[in-house]
Parts: sequence; C-alpha cells; structure tokens
Amino acid sequence: METHRLNPLDASWLLVESRETPMHVAGLLPFSPAPDAGADHLQQLMRELRATRRFAAPWNYRLQSPGVRHPMPSWVEDEVDLEYHVRHSALPRPGGERELGQLVARLHSQPLDLSRPPWEFHLIEGLDGGRFAIYVKMHHALLDGISGVRLLMRSMSDDRDASRSLPAFWSAGDGPRERAPRRPVPTLDAALRSLAAGVGEQLRSAPALMRAFGTMAEAARSGGDTLAVPFDAPRSTLNGRVRGQRRVATLQLALPRLRAVAEAGGCTLNDVVLAICGGALRRFLLEEGALPAKPLTAGVPVSVRPAGDEGTGNAITFIVASMGTDVEDARERLQAVVASTRRAKEHARSLPRGAMTSYTMLLMAPSVLAMLTPLGGRVRPMFNVTVSNVPGPERPLYWRGARLEAIYPISLISHGMALNVTCESYADTLNFAFVGCRDAIPHLQRLAVHGAEALDALEAALAPSRRASRATGRSSRPAAPRRRGAAAAAG
Repeated sequence: METHRLNPLDASWLLVESRETPMHVAGLLPFSPAPDAGADHLQQLMRELRATRRFAAPWNYRLQSPGVRHPMPSWVEDEVDLEYHVRHSALPRPGGERELGQLVARLHSQPLDLSRPPWEFHLIEGLDGGRFAIYVKMHHALLDGISGVRLLMRSMSDDRDASRSLPAFWSAGDGPRERAPRRPVPTLDAALRSLAAGVGEQLRSAPALMRAFGTMAEAARSGGDTLAVPFDAPRSTLNGRVRGQRRVATLQLALPRLRAVAEAGGCTLNDVVLAICGGALRRFLLEEGALPAKPLTAGVPVSVRPAGDEGTGNAITFIVASMGTDVEDARERLQAVVASTRRAKEHARSLPRGAMTSYTMLLMAPSVLAMLTPLGGRVRPMFNVTVSNVPGPERPLYWRGARLEAIYPISLISHGMALNVTCESYADTLNFAFVGCRDAIPHLQRLAVHGAEALDALEAALAPSRRASRATGRSSRPAAPRRRGAAAAAG
C-alpha cells in the first residue's frame, strides 16, 4: 500500500480542525442543461457516476493518523464508497439563488469524515429553468484551491459533444504523470533523515528570513511605511470566535469591466478585487455601526508553485495589504490598495524561493497556536480578511453536455477570521464566493450586493481616466491617496 507523507503546511490544516472550524474548501458550479436533456437526465447521470469505480489520486487517499510506527500524518490509498461520497439533493421547484445558497451553507457547515477519503460530491437539482448545480468539497490538507480546480476541470471540455464521454473527475487523468510522486515511507528513521536533510536549507535561509522580519518590525514601528504587517490589523466584528454554522453568498462580475478599471487605475486585476472588497466591507460595516477607524487588512495567498509542477499539495505564501476601508472616495481607496500591494510584493520578492515555506510557516505559527488554544478569536488577528483570486478556465466549459455557468470557490473560516472572500475567473466573468460565520456576520448577502455597487463606484470615479487613457494610449498611474474620515471604531 502506497503512503504519501504530508508536508508541514498541509498537516497544519489538520491541527486546527474542529467542529467549529472544519478545514475544508469547496466549489459551487451551476449548469444550464443540455438542449436534449430529458426529464430524468439527472437520475441517469447519478447512476452513471456511481458506477464509475476507477479512482485517480488523490481522490482515493485516506488519512493515516500518526502512530508509533508512522509518527508523521500520511495519506494511504483506500477503497472509495461512492454511495457515501456521491449524493443527490433537490430544491423545492423552482429553486432560486436564495434557496441554493441556503442549502450550500448547510452542506458547507458539516465537517468531512476524516476516516474516509476527505471529499464529497453533491448533485443539486430543482433550480429554475431546469438548471442544476454541483457542490464539491474537499479537505484543505488534501488539495489547495488551484489544484482542486485543475482536477475538477479534467472532467469537462470546451466542446459540448466531447464532454459527454469524459469520465468523472475522480477517474480523470489517472496515470503516472498525474499521480503524486512517491515519497519515503514515513517511519521514524525516514522522518529523522528528512529533518537532517532540511537543516542545511534552513540555515542558508536564516539571514534572508531575519532581514524580512526585521523589515516588517521596522515598518510596524515607524508607521510611515506602506508595508502592511501581520498582527497590526484593527480589531473588528469580523475577528472574534466562530461557531460551526456558515452563511454563503455569491457575486458574478464581468471581467471586461474589471480589466477596464485596472487599466484606468494603472494597477492589476487583484488590486481591483481588493478595492471592491474594501468598498463593500466599508459600506457593510458602516451599516452595522462597526467600521474601525484604521483600515482593515487582507491576507492575500500567493502561489509559489514552480511552472509545470503537477503536485496537489499546498504551495502558497501570504502578503498582507490594506483594503482602504478608511477611505471614502473609490478612486483614492484603489490608490491606497495599489500602494500597499506593491510594497508587499517587493517585500515578498526579496526572499529566495527556498525560504518561502519557512517564511509562511513562521507567519502562520502564531495564528495556528492561537487556534489550538482558547486564544483564537480573542487576540489581535494576523489580518482581518482572507481575499483569494484563483485563475480559472478562459473558455466556456461543458459537463456531460450541460454548460457551466460559473465557478464559485467556497473557502474556510476560523477563530479570529469569520469572513473569507475567494473569487475565480471563468470565461468572461469573475465569480466571488463570500463565506462567513452565521452568527458573527448576519445578512451576508448584503456584502455581495455592496461588492457590485463598489465596482459601479470605481467605474464612475475613473471615468475621466479611461477617457484620457483612450486619448493618449496610456494608462494613468495612481497618485498618493488622501484618506477621509472613517466611522466610529468597533469595540
């Protein structure tokens, strides 16, 4: 039986797993039915899926807990019970986005059974117009968001007819190239050899790490640097203890609109996403009377996976950036975000690639320790919100003849981090999924509505820049932002 050892970052998701903080991520994918779909096509599809008994890694991986012989957590290959993992749900017809969101929120609130391969597939029927959706969740220790999307897309095609014959995603791509590389069996001897092999790399990385953390400490002391640093975030209602029940909201925006704003603002698409989230949160917290005077900060995952790496584990680090929630004007808020992200990227690029894992683990260590103790959600957070942008397919896709309408990546929350925003590009759209603690963040759908309004405000604020850009053939560069007065700080 093959055994695959978890790297420290993957294993950390298991350490913080609890009933209130399940560490799974998910995807919600709504579909328009194929033109020739019959009334019973979903029942037929379920029968076909449950009859697919061939499994590609990592869908047949089960967690092996540490023990005397195997001191490190590992994945072992196991049988998969498709009657358990593949499920069929129905909304009361005709179901709308509200009903779908309520069902997905309930599904996302339930932890995965870690004694089985840690994933579930739900086929959801009953949406208006014969539409349906699939909701797939998987433990974060098994897959990161980018890897999960890549594996799901193997069961889809940009050709409607060709998509009808593709295997289920848990079977697609089975072969030597896609399988995870073999690693030494995680015995105590192997663990000690691995530890010894890593000592030299850690020693070589130490000077760069010391410089990086020294720069952050100086930025925190001076207050004049645009570098946002961990644990300097303001206290807010988003950063307390969480309970097990979740809320989920979604938003779909046109990519051409977002790219036009980025061009007019002389910034990246990610900067525009942060500014939209900042504008939405400012409005949302103002309505709740809970907007801190100091700008909220976002933890932005950045992939450090080398090109061509087909691994499925996590390969990310973080930057911390201002969301400009203390800035009233939409244009000036974008400028504040741009100044912050540019400085954060410069800081991250100063580190050698070999030091990235150590850097990320050191950044995460205080938060992980807090989540493992009653301190989680009771001390100052590393940052206020996680905002992720996952690259997705550039062309429309089909699954068993049905057209994929959107990809909503639904992530996780934890004590001290009651809100997560993850978006993914698909064709000409950018799809946002907001997930929050049901008790900590009521009326979560308002946040999605305010996100759409924040894009409208950016377009209106940058309209003169877009006209000037078209006239000169150049994009405008942001000036230093002027900060406006904020509402009363949250207690």
